[in-house]
Amino acid sequence: MSATLALTEELIRLPSVTPHDKGCQQRIAELLTELGFACENMPSADVENLWARRGASGPLLVFAGHTDVVPTGPVKQWHSDPFTPEIRDGKLYGRGAADMKASLAAMVVAVREFISAHPDHRGSIAFLLTSDEEGPAVDGTVVVCRKLKERGEQLDYCIVGEPTSAKELGDMIKNGRRGSLSGHLIIKGVQGHIAYPQLAKNPIHLAAPALAELAATVWDEGNEYYLPTSWQISNIHSGTGATNVIPGELTLDFNFRYSTASTAQSLRERLEAVLHKHDLQFHIDWVQSGLPFLTPRGTLSDALSDAIEAETGLRPELSTTGGTSDGRFIAQICPQVIECGPPNASIHKIDEHVEVRHLDALKNIYRRTMENLLL
Repeated sequence: MSATLALTEELIRLPSVTPHDKGCQQRIAELLTELGFACENMPSADVENLWARRGASGPLLVFAGHTDVVPTGPVKQWHSDPFTPEIRDGKLYGRGAADMKASLAAMVVAVREFISAHPDHRGSIAFLLTSDEEGPAVDGTVVVCRKLKERGEQLDYCIVGEPTSAKELGDMIKNGRRGSLSGHLIIKGVQGHIAYPQLAKNPIHLAAPALAELAATVWDEGNEYYLPTSWQISNIHSGTGATNVIPGELTLDFNFRYSTASTAQSLRERLEAVLHKHDLQFHIDWVQSGLPFLTPRGTLSDALSDAIEAETGLRPELSTTGGTSDGRFIAQICPQVIECGPPNASIHKIDEHVEVRHLDALKNIYRRTMENLLL
């Protein structure tokens, strides 16, 4: 059994459903301490966070990731226990196999091999781990980044082990993510008897033209790295449940997934301008859950792409698709952040898995990237 496979299985056995770590970081810290890393626990609320660094000079390359996993869902629907790793038909099954315990294991083993072969490499290597990525993400990576910024630690490169590959290992890496801006909108009307509409104001009728205009709005055209910004309604509710009552208000939830071609402020202003244009009485509670970030083609993306091509023969596509990740926090203190990990087709699903052949290949990609950056 390869060291990467053995450590992946060891981590899967720890049932670290968010926000609980269940000893994952302790085990990784033990392995990193043996390699000369100074390990620092940074807990916050119920969340475990780990910052581990080896070396004091620059450049600093950080491996980042999360030890928490999403809930299993109905265990009876799994073909094997989700926290008992099992290999079937060349695939390793278990909750967190792809998202992202395989990446964590590959990172640790890659660093061990790199340090063994090049003990006097230039620069420094660090790990930033949290158990709060799959949850609210308020006590995890963002807390560590705040502390690192306060004490003036300079990060140069960061590889996040999110599962980014589409069909084959290394065919896609993420050099950015879209921002996420949500709103809870209340549109006011006047409740009344449905037989006397002249004595009421139906907020559904009042809102319909504005919502149609918002749904048809082109918010931006995107750019080289991003698809155009999208606006979607996720929930909508109005009415008392009775068939003879005009409702007094309409509530809905919506979300912008936006590119660097727009700003959160411009999107708020444009949306509210449409509501004012239609003479609506409204109130919005805005929630900014993620800022967009982008790492243009450069030193880190080239080093990682070259490593992938050397290992797999593929030249990865740079992409910003998908949801948010903790890269959005790290990008506030690190100029170059790239996400790279195994295929993501099974993540968060029943029978989550990773192909065994990808484990050492991913480890080699991480090791080759270190060779490209720190030798």
